[in-house]
Amino acid sequence: MSCPPLPEGLVFAVADGVATLAFDRPGRKNALTAALWAGLAGAASQAPSRGARVLVIRGAGADFCAGADISEFDTVRRDAATARAYEQVNSAAFAAIRDLPIPTIAAIRGICFGGGFGIAAACDLRIAADDAQFSVPAARLGLAYPQDAMADIVHACGPQMAKLLTFGAGRIDAAQALGTGFLAEVTPAAGLDQRVAALAAAIAANAPLSVRASKAAIRAVLSGAPADIEAARALGAATFDSADYAEGRAAFRDKRAPRFTGL
Repeated sequence: MSCPPLPEGLVFAVADGVATLAFDRPGRKNALTAALWAGLAGAASQAPSRGARVLVIRGAGADFCAGADISEFDTVRRDAATARAYEQVNSAAFAAIRDLPIPTIAAIRGICFGGGFGIAAACDLRIAADDAQFSVPAARLGLAYPQDAMADIVHACGPQMAKLLTFGAGRIDAAQALGTGFLAEVTPAAGLDQRVAALAAAIAANAPLSVRASKAAIRAVLSGAPADIEAARALGAATFDSADYAEGRAAFRDKRAPRFTGL
């Protein structure tokens, strides 16, 4: 299917059931312009329709993402009205990642600051190189962080670390982020791409309906929202009569690798 063109600075590709979305402004540490924030939601949302079973988000070069491009703020966040409009675009990008039915992986190296931290927090899994650095410096700019994105941060690293990061606006390293639970794994920088590729391939090879049901169930546990609980129950029930469940049983019986179709 045809998809709208992405703004320069975002690169999207799908291969073997794995979608990759890359921030491509290495000279600016992958800081996101207003146009890139606006394009991010559409780029992430197209992954399932392109046949992807998992989405990997990464940055080009040595860094993940430095967050918003502050050089634009005198224009795009010059007053309360423009700041609210800008925040709405940010929130749409976070929501697009958070609400994807397929798993999302943030592959983090170098700087992961501000909005970049929020993007990582919206992902399901975060794998970082041992050189990664994390910060939420809104307090140094006199800004407030969006509430919906703050919910992602609290869920990802807990209320104490969320307070430390946002009140103090300091940095933590990969080992500290791992200790809070924000990261699933830390790997040597040279092995990050290989580890993320292996994890993404493993997820893509598993039964898509089962993975989707698990993601929905975890979301329901975190939110406690009746609509999320009902959605998780329905997705779980749908696996029982699926062709993939029959294939999984047959593959186990025949001692072979299953070939799941998502049906």
